[in-house]
Amino acid sequence: MAALLNRVGWATRPVLPVVQIWDLDARRWVRALRRSPVKVVFPSGQVVERKPSPGKQPRKAAAEASPREQRLKQPFQVPPSQTPSTWEESGLRYDKAFPGDKRLSSVMTIVKSRPFREKQGKILLEGRRLIADALKAGAVPKVFFFSRLDYIKELPIEKLKGVGLIKVKFEDIKDWSDLVTPQGIMGIFAKPDHVKMTYPETQLRHTLPLLLICDNLRDPGNLGTILRSAAGAGCSKVLLTKGCVDPWEPKVLRAGMGAHFQVPIINNLDWEAVPNYLPTNTRVFVADNCGLYAQAQAQMSNKASDHGWICDRRLLKFHKYEEEEEDLEDGACEGWLPELEVQSYDSDWTEAPAAVVVGGETHGLSLESLQLAESTRGGRLLIPIVPGVDSLNSAMAASILLFEGKRQLR
Repeated sequence: MAALLNRVGWATRPVLPVVQIWDLDARRWVRALRRSPVKVVFPSGQVVERKPSPGKQPRKAAAEASPREQRLKQPFQVPPSQTPSTWEESGLRYDKAFPGDKRLSSVMTIVKSRPFREKQGKILLEGRRLIADALKAGAVPKVFFFSRLDYIKELPIEKLKGVGLIKVKFEDIKDWSDLVTPQGIMGIFAKPDHVKMTYPETQLRHTLPLLLICDNLRDPGNLGTILRSAAGAGCSKVLLTKGCVDPWEPKVLRAGMGAHFQVPIINNLDWEAVPNYLPTNTRVFVADNCGLYAQAQAQMSNKASDHGWICDRRLLKFHKYEEEEEDLEDGACEGWLPELEVQSYDSDWTEAPAAVVVGGETHGLSLESLQLAESTRGGRLLIPIVPGVDSLNSAMAASILLFEGKRQLR
């Protein structure tokens, strides 16, 4: 029986190739039937022309069509003025960073190196709110690093064209950031130019003829707080002389809370160039926050080190936290300090456009600031404090004077 089955099996095997050949021929016939011939010729000799498909027309027929039909058949095009409203419509693309990407190493260089920022003309901004304020003010972005795509989708789409978008791990941003809880997005921007910036309309509407000049401010937190107060008081401009901390340092940006994009900031100025940025007839006042007790002691003394609120870089470098280093002879001391009228901070000093000079807590005001105040018929604004208290914080003193000036002008 087994032998019989084997014979049957061997007998049926030759049938399989025939079936496969028939299948191949059938497929050829099916493909042939699906084709669209140009002409169909029947055995009787009848010829039938091929009808053009609805989507295809001969060139001659398309040319003879009416203009209205041609407009209807043309695909719908979005007007150039209409901008895409979603990420998908904009066609934006992003890259994923891999370990060893050179673009990532440049981030830390920008953060830590002021010379690199000034040479390359780039700054680093961190956080969605700060980046949104910068874009709104017209700052030019170069590259964005983000850990989640949702952070990028929150930004204006029209501002992202031509910008490098790089998705990185959150651990990388955490290593770069100084924040305890990073927000997952960082952006490299071109260093903003105060002339090309677009400041908020509300800010411009409340601007006052009041300027702030920062002299020897070295603490990033103090400078950021002062810039925030200047924007809140409605200052028209903030001038930073050489010797101040970089206003685009990450710590200053963080303390400023967006003030960098609400008030014009001009930094790294020589004292000779400061008058060029002052309106006509501006009177310059210096913040004197040493208190009445300190002023009385300074008036009875001929030693320069007792004037702890002033620093002469050309003669000596001293400040109120150091002990007396060197006594000046009576002849050398006479006339070295400009004569300025001392007045209370709440007296009327805003009759004309006014500029307030605030010095750092360590080095105090420079002699050049006093000379500028003397040449503009300005004075010293005294903030009285309790005897025995060293002085006020620079940011606190600036806030008191700026908001007092705002009160007087209003």
